[in-house]
Amino acid sequence: MEKYDYVAIGHISEDVGKEGALLGGTVSFSGLTANKLGCKTAVLTSAAPDYDFKTALPALTVHHIPADKTTTFQNMYTESGRQQTLYARAAPLHAADLPSGWERATIAHFAPIADEVDVAMIKKFGNAQICLTPQGWMRGWDKNGRITPIHWQAAQEILPLAAAVILSEEDMPARDTLSLYKKQSRLLVLTQGKKGCTVFMNGKERHFAPPFVHQNAETTGAGDIFAAAFFIRLHQTAGNPWESARFANEIASRSVTETRIAEKIEQACR
Repeated sequence: MEKYDYVAIGHISEDVGKEGALLGGTVSFSGLTANKLGCKTAVLTSAAPDYDFKTALPALTVHHIPADKTTTFQNMYTESGRQQTLYARAAPLHAADLPSGWERATIAHFAPIADEVDVAMIKKFGNAQICLTPQGWMRGWDKNGRITPIHWQAAQEILPLAAAVILSEEDMPARDTLSLYKKQSRLLVLTQGKKGCTVFMNGKERHFAPPFVHQNAETTGAGDIFAAAFFIRLHQTAGNPWESARFANEIASRSVTETRIAEKIEQACR
Protein backbone atom coordinates (compact mmCIF):
# COMPACT_ATOMS: atom_id res chain seq x y z
CA MET A 1 0.00 0.00 0.00
CA GLU A 2 1.48 3.32 -1.09
CA LYS A 3 2.18 6.04 1.45
CA TYR A 4 2.04 9.63 0.25
CA ASP A 5 4.07 12.55 1.52
CA TYR A 6 1.40 15.08 0.64
CA VAL A 7 -2.35 14.61 0.12
CA ALA A 8 -4.38 17.62 -1.06
CA ILE A 9 -8.17 17.59 -0.84
CA GLY A 10 -10.51 19.96 -2.68
CA HIS A 11 -11.90 20.86 -6.07
CA ILE A 12 -9.79 21.48 -9.10
CA SER A 13 -11.39 24.36 -11.01
CA GLU A 14 -11.59 26.20 -14.27
CA ASP A 15 -11.11 29.95 -13.92
CA VAL A 16 -12.82 31.89 -16.67
CA GLY A 17 -11.01 34.98 -17.92
CA LYS A 18 -10.11 36.89 -21.06
CA GLU A 19 -7.95 33.99 -22.25
CA GLY A 20 -10.68 31.38 -21.73
CA ALA A 21 -10.78 28.71 -19.02
CA LEU A 22 -7.52 28.35 -17.07
CA LEU A 23 -6.50 25.75 -14.51
CA GLY A 24 -7.41 26.78 -10.98
CA GLY A 25 -8.08 25.45 -7.50
CA THR A 26 -5.78 25.28 -4.50
CA VAL A 27 -5.14 21.55 -5.00
CA SER A 28 -3.72 22.32 -8.46
CA PHE A 29 -1.10 24.88 -7.46
CA SER A 30 -0.29 23.36 -4.07
CA GLY A 31 -0.20 19.80 -5.37
CA LEU A 32 2.11 20.65 -8.26
CA THR A 33 4.33 22.65 -5.92
CA ALA A 34 4.53 19.80 -3.42
CA ASN A 35 5.49 17.40 -6.19
CA LYS A 36 8.17 19.78 -7.49
CA LEU A 37 9.57 20.10 -3.97
CA GLY A 38 10.09 16.35 -3.89
CA CYS A 39 6.92 15.09 -2.24
CA LYS A 40 5.05 12.04 -3.47
CA THR A 41 1.71 13.78 -3.95
CA ALA A 42 -1.92 12.70 -4.30
CA VAL A 43 -5.09 14.71 -4.86
CA LEU A 44 -8.69 13.90 -3.94
CA THR A 45 -11.00 16.02 -6.09
CA SER A 46 -14.13 16.11 -8.25
CA ALA A 47 -14.76 17.30 -11.79
CA ALA A 48 -16.64 16.43 -14.96
CA PRO A 49 -16.12 12.80 -16.08
CA ASP A 50 -13.98 13.73 -19.07
CA TYR A 51 -11.64 16.12 -17.24
CA ASP A 52 -8.05 15.71 -18.47
CA PHE A 53 -6.12 15.20 -15.23
CA LYS A 54 -3.04 13.82 -16.98
CA THR A 55 -2.51 17.20 -18.61
CA ALA A 56 -3.62 19.32 -15.64
CA LEU A 57 -1.82 17.46 -12.86
CA PRO A 58 1.04 15.47 -14.40
CA ALA A 59 2.99 13.16 -12.07
CA LEU A 60 0.31 13.40 -9.36
CA THR A 61 -1.93 10.55 -8.25
CA VAL A 62 -5.56 11.71 -8.61
CA HIS A 63 -8.67 10.10 -7.16
CA HIS A 64 -11.56 11.65 -9.06
CA ILE A 65 -15.18 11.76 -7.95
CA PRO A 66 -17.16 12.26 -11.22
CA ALA A 67 -19.61 15.17 -11.30
CA ASP A 68 -21.96 16.75 -13.82
CA LYS A 69 -19.71 19.79 -14.06
CA THR A 70 -16.27 21.03 -13.10
CA THR A 71 -16.18 23.81 -10.51
CA THR A 72 -15.94 27.07 -12.47
CA PHE A 73 -15.18 30.58 -11.27
CA GLN A 74 -14.86 33.99 -12.81
CA ASN A 75 -12.33 36.24 -11.09
CA MET A 76 -12.49 39.99 -11.61
CA TYR A 77 -9.70 42.10 -10.15
CA THR A 78 -10.57 45.64 -9.12
CA GLU A 79 -8.96 48.39 -7.03
CA SER A 80 -11.00 47.19 -4.06
CA GLY A 81 -9.93 43.56 -4.47
CA ARG A 82 -11.00 40.37 -6.19
CA GLN A 83 -14.65 39.78 -7.11
CA GLN A 84 -15.57 36.13 -7.64
CA THR A 85 -18.55 34.46 -9.26
CA LEU A 86 -19.25 30.74 -9.00
CA TYR A 87 -20.72 29.39 -12.25
CA ALA A 88 -20.61 25.64 -11.54
CA ARG A 89 -19.75 23.33 -8.65
CA ALA A 90 -18.56 19.73 -8.80
CA ALA A 91 -19.54 16.98 -6.33
CA PRO A 92 -19.01 17.26 -2.57
CA LEU A 93 -16.09 15.30 -1.10
CA HIS A 94 -17.01 13.05 1.81
CA ALA A 95 -14.93 11.03 4.27
CA ALA A 96 -16.01 7.84 2.49
CA ASP A 97 -14.39 9.13 -0.74
CA LEU A 98 -10.88 9.00 0.72
CA PRO A 99 -9.00 6.04 -0.80
CA SER A 100 -7.74 3.42 1.62
CA GLY A 101 -4.23 4.16 2.82
CA TRP A 102 -4.28 7.86 2.06
CA GLU A 103 -4.96 8.57 5.73
CA ARG A 104 -1.34 7.50 6.35
CA ALA A 105 -0.03 10.58 4.53
CA THR A 106 2.70 12.66 6.12
CA ILE A 107 0.94 15.96 5.30
CA ALA A 108 -2.81 16.28 4.75
CA HIS A 109 -3.76 19.59 3.14
CA PHE A 110 -7.47 20.43 3.27
CA ALA A 111 -8.02 22.93 0.47
CA PRO A 112 -11.71 23.66 -0.16
CA ILE A 113 -12.66 26.41 -2.60
CA ALA A 114 -16.48 26.10 -2.66
CA ASP A 115 -17.51 24.49 0.64
CA GLU A 116 -17.03 21.08 -0.96
CA VAL A 117 -15.00 19.21 1.68
CA ASP A 118 -16.68 17.39 4.58
CA VAL A 119 -14.80 18.46 7.73
CA ALA A 120 -15.36 14.95 9.17
CA MET A 121 -12.62 13.73 6.82
CA ILE A 122 -10.01 15.51 8.94
CA LYS A 123 -10.51 13.00 11.72
CA LYS A 124 -9.60 10.10 9.40
CA PHE A 125 -5.96 11.23 9.31
CA GLY A 126 -4.36 9.79 12.42
CA ASN A 127 -0.72 10.89 12.54
CA ALA A 128 -0.63 13.27 9.58
CA GLN A 129 0.37 16.91 9.86
CA ILE A 130 -3.08 18.46 9.35
CA CYS A 131 -2.91 21.68 7.34
CA LEU A 132 -5.78 23.96 6.37
CA THR A 133 -6.39 26.66 3.79
CA PRO A 134 -10.05 27.05 4.77
CA GLN A 135 -11.09 29.77 2.30
CA GLY A 136 -13.72 27.53 0.70
CA TRP A 137 -15.43 26.99 4.06
CA MET A 138 -15.56 30.77 4.43
CA ARG A 139 -17.40 31.50 1.17
CA GLY A 140 -21.08 31.95 0.53
CA TRP A 141 -22.79 32.83 -2.73
CA ASP A 142 -26.12 34.23 -3.87
CA LYS A 143 -28.46 32.94 -6.61
CA ASN A 144 -26.25 34.58 -9.22
CA GLY A 145 -23.11 32.94 -7.87
CA ARG A 146 -21.61 36.14 -6.49
CA ILE A 147 -19.28 35.12 -3.65
CA THR A 148 -18.99 36.90 -0.32
CA PRO A 149 -17.04 35.97 2.85
CA ILE A 150 -19.12 34.27 5.55
CA HIS A 151 -18.56 33.07 9.11
CA TRP A 152 -17.32 29.46 9.17
CA GLN A 153 -19.61 27.59 11.54
CA ALA A 154 -17.22 24.68 12.19
CA ALA A 155 -14.16 26.84 12.87
CA GLN A 156 -14.20 26.42 16.64
CA GLU A 157 -14.25 22.62 16.27
CA ILE A 158 -11.80 22.23 13.39
CA LEU A 159 -9.11 24.92 13.78
CA PRO A 160 -7.61 23.38 16.96
CA LEU A 161 -7.06 20.08 15.09
CA ALA A 162 -4.67 21.66 12.59
CA ALA A 163 -0.91 21.99 12.87
CA ALA A 164 -1.12 25.06 10.64
CA VAL A 165 -3.82 27.29 9.15
CA ILE A 166 -3.24 29.76 6.31
CA LEU A 167 -5.71 32.52 5.44
CA SER A 168 -5.53 35.59 3.24
CA GLU A 169 -6.74 39.05 4.18
CA GLU A 170 -9.54 38.85 1.61
CA ASP A 171 -10.95 35.71 3.27
CA MET A 172 -12.03 37.58 6.40
CA PRO A 173 -15.79 38.12 6.77
CA ALA A 174 -15.50 40.53 9.73
CA ARG A 175 -12.95 42.64 11.59
CA ASP A 176 -12.87 40.32 14.59
CA THR A 177 -12.45 37.10 12.58
CA LEU A 178 -8.66 37.16 12.74
CA SER A 179 -8.62 37.70 16.50
CA LEU A 180 -11.06 34.83 16.97
CA TYR A 181 -9.23 32.40 14.70
CA LYS A 182 -5.87 33.25 16.31
CA LYS A 183 -7.24 32.05 19.64
CA GLN A 184 -8.60 28.84 18.12
CA SER A 185 -5.50 27.93 16.09
CA ARG A 186 -2.17 26.52 17.22
CA LEU A 187 -0.43 28.25 14.32
CA LEU A 188 -2.08 30.75 11.98
CA VAL A 189 -0.55 32.54 9.01
CA LEU A 190 -2.16 35.57 7.39
CA THR A 191 -1.00 36.14 3.82
CA GLN A 192 -0.99 39.78 2.74
CA GLY A 193 -0.12 39.81 -0.95
CA LYS A 194 2.86 42.00 -1.82
CA LYS A 195 3.33 42.80 1.87
CA GLY A 196 4.24 39.19 2.67
CA CYS A 197 2.72 37.39 5.64
CA THR A 198 2.24 37.55 9.40
CA VAL A 199 2.66 34.47 11.60
CA PHE A 200 0.78 34.03 14.88
CA MET A 201 1.80 31.30 17.34
CA ASN A 202 1.74 30.93 21.13
CA GLY A 203 0.94 34.60 21.60
CA LYS A 204 3.84 35.65 19.37
CA GLU A 205 3.42 37.63 16.15
CA ARG A 206 6.05 38.13 13.45
CA HIS A 207 5.76 39.76 10.05
CA PHE A 208 7.78 38.51 7.09
CA ALA A 209 8.21 40.76 4.07
CA PRO A 210 8.80 39.05 0.70
CA PRO A 211 12.39 39.01 -0.54
CA PHE A 212 11.41 40.42 -3.95
CA VAL A 213 8.84 43.03 -4.99
CA HIS A 214 7.83 42.77 -8.64
CA GLN A 215 6.11 45.68 -10.35
CA ASN A 216 4.23 43.55 -12.88
CA ALA A 217 3.56 40.51 -10.73
CA GLU A 218 1.22 37.77 -11.99
CA THR A 219 -0.07 36.62 -8.61
CA THR A 220 -2.53 33.88 -9.63
CA GLY A 221 -1.84 30.82 -7.48
CA ALA A 222 0.85 32.50 -5.41
CA GLY A 223 -1.06 31.99 -2.18
CA ASP A 224 -1.51 28.27 -2.90
CA ILE A 225 2.16 27.90 -3.80
CA PHE A 226 3.02 29.70 -0.54
CA ALA A 227 0.81 27.30 1.42
CA ALA A 228 2.39 24.13 0.05
CA ALA A 229 5.89 25.47 0.64
CA PHE A 230 5.03 26.52 4.19
CA PHE A 231 3.44 23.19 5.12
CA ILE A 232 6.33 21.17 3.70
CA ARG A 233 8.98 23.30 5.38
CA LEU A 234 7.07 23.12 8.67
CA HIS A 235 7.35 19.34 8.56
CA GLN A 236 11.01 19.41 7.49
CA THR A 237 11.95 21.70 10.38
CA ALA A 238 9.91 19.81 13.00
CA GLY A 239 7.52 22.73 13.41
CA ASN A 240 9.58 25.92 12.95
CA PRO A 241 7.01 28.52 11.74
CA TRP A 242 9.53 31.33 11.24
CA GLU A 243 11.78 29.40 8.87
CA SER A 244 8.68 28.05 7.14
CA ALA A 245 7.40 31.58 6.51
CA ARG A 246 10.75 32.74 5.18
CA PHE A 247 10.96 29.77 2.81
CA ALA A 248 7.34 30.06 1.62
CA ASN A 249 7.74 33.80 0.97
CA GLU A 250 10.77 33.11 -1.20
CA ILE A 251 9.06 30.34 -3.17
CA ALA A 252 5.87 32.36 -3.76
CA SER A 253 7.82 35.49 -4.75
CA ARG A 254 9.62 33.61 -7.49
CA SER A 255 6.35 32.31 -8.93
CA VAL A 256 4.87 35.72 -9.78
CA THR A 257 7.38 36.36 -12.55
CA GLU A 258 5.62 33.81 -14.80
CA THR A 259 2.06 33.57 -16.16
CA ARG A 260 1.52 29.89 -17.04
CA ILE A 261 1.16 27.43 -14.18
CA ALA A 262 3.92 25.05 -15.30
CA GLU A 263 6.39 27.92 -15.59
CA LYS A 264 5.23 29.37 -12.26
CA ILE A 265 5.95 26.12 -10.45
CA GLU A 266 9.26 25.61 -12.24
CA GLN A 267 10.43 29.13 -11.43
CA ALA A 268 9.20 28.94 -7.82
CA CYS A 269 10.98 25.67 -7.02
CA ARG A 270 14.19 26.14 -8.97
